[in-house]
Amino acid sequence: MSKKQAGTQHEHAKLAIVIMAAGKGTRLKSRRPKVLHKVGGRPLLSHVIAAASGVVAPRDIFTIVGHEAERVRTETAALGTQFVEQTEQRGTGHAIQCALPSIRNYESVLVLSGDVPLIQTETIELLWRFHQKEGAAMTILSAMPPDPTGYGRIVRRSPASPDVEAIVEQVALKPGQEALGEINTGIYAFKIAALEAHLGKLKTDNPHHELYLTDMAGVLRRQGERVVAVQVGDAAEVLGANTIAELVALDATMRMATAHRLMAAGVTIYRPETCVIDTEVEVAADAILEPFVQLLGNTRIGADTTIRSYSVLENCTVGERVIIRPHCVLADSSIANGADIGPFARMRPGCDIGEDVHIGNFVEVKKSKLHPGVKAGHLAYLGDSEIGAKANIGAGVITCNYDGVQKHKTQIGAGAFIGSDSTLVAPVTIEDGSYIGAGSCITKHVPAGSLAVGRARQVTKEGWAEARRARLKQLTVPATGPKKD
Repeated sequence: MSKKQAGTQHEHAKLAIVIMAAGKGTRLKSRRPKVLHKVGGRPLLSHVIAAASGVVAPRDIFTIVGHEAERVRTETAALGTQFVEQTEQRGTGHAIQCALPSIRNYESVLVLSGDVPLIQTETIELLWRFHQKEGAAMTILSAMPPDPTGYGRIVRRSPASPDVEAIVEQVALKPGQEALGEINTGIYAFKIAALEAHLGKLKTDNPHHELYLTDMAGVLRRQGERVVAVQVGDAAEVLGANTIAELVALDATMRMATAHRLMAAGVTIYRPETCVIDTEVEVAADAILEPFVQLLGNTRIGADTTIRSYSVLENCTVGERVIIRPHCVLADSSIANGADIGPFARMRPGCDIGEDVHIGNFVEVKKSKLHPGVKAGHLAYLGDSEIGAKANIGAGVITCNYDGVQKHKTQIGAGAFIGSDSTLVAPVTIEDGSYIGAGSCITKHVPAGSLAVGRARQVTKEGWAEARRARLKQLTVPATGPKKD
């Protein structure tokens, strides 16, 4: 946590944030809970929690869960929020009724939606500051989208006034109100005392017979309480998603914003619209990303590194001056400075690739440590191994690490030379400076500076091929007999 965040969170010690995350998302037509659908590489809910965590400590964030509550808890537990369960989903007003016992010791609460992943910490701060400044019972975050159709409209006392007279739903707009472009985003701030005093006045006289938090604006106004609105600068921040198509559109918006952030920091991204870059990815200045690159999860890319087309990196740390050639797939691994990887190389989880290592085409590495200067040019499998500095691994070399029950380790010393098409049956150690003859099957310890050859002796039988062809010719001569009319 930054010093700025720590100071802000201390300042907001009397503020709670409630995130609505209990809904099913029926229109998505998906078995997955709506708030767990991913955009930018993270669940919708995770983005909202991250933004809220810049305002208050996670312990002051209360996530309301309902549909598949345990699954939502499990997938977001690491973010440190508290959970409130809405066992029966009877509307947003009912959700706040469920949360009230957990938040009644706070002075104020901000209510956010768990499906608005573009919301920024600065916007949540804007809502909170305005709410404090106006001293209102309820503050509504509003927006001016290009098309307000379908949203409830804000009716202000006057165009310049912060005070809200009413929220009018689309179906209830009167003649002349269709031109109202300011919408209710469903994001609010409340004084807890006012909320607790009047929340019970919500009614279910609507087609769905649910309690809607939006109706609190009218309830509070009738009780003589003040309701105000503050407008978000960018309406895109408060857009939710009710269909898969809308989710994909949000994902594209978020990823393009990430690409532009990286380019502004000195990263060259050719054809950014073709790249898939998760929001948590970090790339240093002077790195180059070619078209159709995917950088996923917590990937970190160092300066002057080039990631060439069609490569996919997930949760990887890549140093400086590295080149990842086309069509490489790397996961949960680290690559040190100056390494040269690919094309068509694969790093499975647990790889630690040292400086100036060369991993060539069609080489697969799994849970292995390669010390500086190792070369494995092509067509090899290196699993559960440690390979010393400047060792050379020939084409077709395989570490046989699995006996059907357990995995075993292969240890290759510094400067060792492993001839092409050799099979190293683990557990086995090949010490520094040793040579393994091409085509060998190595099952025993090889001392330092030794030559090990594990293959059958060559036998050459001259003339054998010609004799064999003659025998085959005799067997294939057709039988002769009298011709038939």
